[in-house]
Amino acid sequence: PPRPRRSAMRALAGPSSALSRPVLRQCHRGLKADVPKIDGLMRIADLTDAQFSGLLATAAALKSDFYAHPAAAAALRPLAGRTMASIFQKRSTRTRVSTEVGMFKLGGHALFLSPADVQLGVNESMRDTARVLSRFNDVILARVFAHADVEELAAEATVPVINALSDRYHPLQALADVMTLQEHFGPDLAGRTLTWVGDGNNVIHDLAMAAAKAGMCVRVATPPGYEAERPLMLEAAEVATSKGNSLSLHCEDPVGACNRTDVVVTDTWVSMGQEEEAARRLRDFDGWQVDARMMGAANKDAVFMHCLPRHAEEVTDEVFYGSRSVVFPEAENRLWTFMAVALATTKAEWELA
Repeated sequence: PPRPRRSAMRALAGPSSALSRPVLRQCHRGLKADVPKIDGLMRIADLTDAQFSGLLATAAALKSDFYAHPAAAAALRPLAGRTMASIFQKRSTRTRVSTEVGMFKLGGHALFLSPADVQLGVNESMRDTARVLSRFNDVILARVFAHADVEELAAEATVPVINALSDRYHPLQALADVMTLQEHFGPDLAGRTLTWVGDGNNVIHDLAMAAAKAGMCVRVATPPGYEAERPLMLEAAEVATSKGNSLSLHCEDPVGACNRTDVVVTDTWVSMGQEEEAARRLRDFDGWQVDARMMGAANKDAVFMHCLPRHAEEVTDEVFYGSRSVVFPEAENRLWTFMAVALATTKAEWELA
């Protein structure tokens, strides 16, 4: 059984090329991918272990099939006639491209709605927006500033809602990250260690939970004053301890946090909407750039990840473009994991004839 809450709180206290091709499954053709069924996606913690592993397996099947059998995969079109309304309060390269391309590859259509098209809760109430979009679409995807906005959309919509990013969570990124690690280390990540170095933001809130669900130990290293939300870290710690692992926090020594780790992850220090804090944040994060020292402290086969966009102060060119970086496969996997979520939320199947 899981350790008691007090114990969980105590727990709180060969390299891939960055341009490597995917490792394809063999002989998948003619087999049916076991696509899980979900009613939407707000955060990784809401997924059962079976749904979590099922989404990753489906993403791997999709990637393999589209590489190995592109014509046959493209011909399936399981989402033909399905539409997705994509609300973007915050711009994004990877989220917009991966979701629009993903819907296209599955035979569906994504409708991009910018702030000029939909001003959530401004010119029309959130309730009305959710109910109107539900009449036209099979799925609603929302990339928003406040998590409360996407929660209200989900509460009022009559179709599944996918959180494409909020100020608290980024579940699509976490799925892509774990998929990338499975490609590099193999599907069983049990006993591996993931170290986060940087801002305690929405990305690590979901990635900590995803890594814990995957059986990994998690270390979260943040400068003082930039810690991840403690209740969310406790939630992830409880999952980690239930699997015999741990989640620990580090606020003083980012290099030490990387000691003998298998994965080093960072993110932007100044997120969209924090531009007025940029000067202060850059001062406070001095000494937290991922560099050769940190990667040198990690295991020899350790990899580096970054969800992008990357800025030079966050990681050196030597690490970012080096042989231990998997940032570009990580970016690509945003496509395949979204496609798995799209199939799961629409209750569609995937089977290559």
